Amino acid sequence: MDCIKIKNLEVFAKHGVFPEERVYGQKFIISAALYADLRAAGKSDRLQDTIDYDENSRAIKGFVADNSFNLIETIAEGLASMLLNRNHALKRVWLEVKKPWAKLGVQLETISVEIERQRHTAYIALGSNMGDREAHLNKAVNELDMAHDCRVVHVSKFIKTEPYGYEDQGEFLNGCLELDTLLPPQELLALLHEIEDKAGRTRDIRWGPRSLDLDIIFYDDLDLSCDELRIPHIEAHKREFVLQPLNSIAPYKMHPVFKKTTLELLDELRNNP
Repeated sequence: MDCIKIKNLEVFAKHGVFPEERVYGQKFIISAALYADLRAAGKSDRLQDTIDYDENSRAIKGFVADNSFNLIETIAEGLASMLLNRNHALKRVWLEVKKPWAKLGVQLETISVEIERQRHTAYIALGSNMGDREAHLNKAVNELDMAHDCRVVHVSKFIKTEPYGYEDQGEFLNGCLELDTLLPPQELLALLHEIEDKAGRTRDIRWGPRSLDLDIIFYDDLDLSCDELRIPHIEAHKREFVLQPLNSIAPYKMHPVFKKTTLELLDELRNNP
């Protein structure tokens, strides 16, 4: 991956756990590596085709100078989020935040924190069979698009489907969306549950009626299994109501376990009911 580096940008700011640090301020030194595809800029020689290092240096300086945090970890995390959210062409950022005048009881040259953050692509299945189903789905799409560190890229058409698992309930409306996100899987899951709860989601009956159901189907090419989360979704390949809308926005997305595309999984399911 191509990279633009900003090295040792000095900023005077008011961060620290001690009151005098937040009153009088001190020097911080920021370095960044901005990862993106720079081929277009290399061929065109146009500023608009690259990541403007002057603009981003000023953005870094403004963020550090205009805020006040206890920890340099928080500075780094906030910088990563700011840079990735304002530059959709950025794929990944590396940051180092140095505090050369750290107030400590020992002699040292500097204290620093390094982090690396990147954007991720998640595919989310949506479903509803209670109340105004379309309104529930549209509101979920809107809330995800407005959530911090998230951006909805594509949304499928919504389709009507028969209930799955527990059949004594109304017809569903289902869809899928592609989400550009900086959130790790567990934080994304927590956000989905929060949006479901706002829509009045209850979990009384497994596969039962619900105002809103949001599931992570894929997250990059991650294969994850833990107590609260399985990615890829363990049932997705068996569900036409997931694969059909997903196929309309990502037919060639590869299942990281089965090594088959969405289109291939949908064809297999339809030919082997």
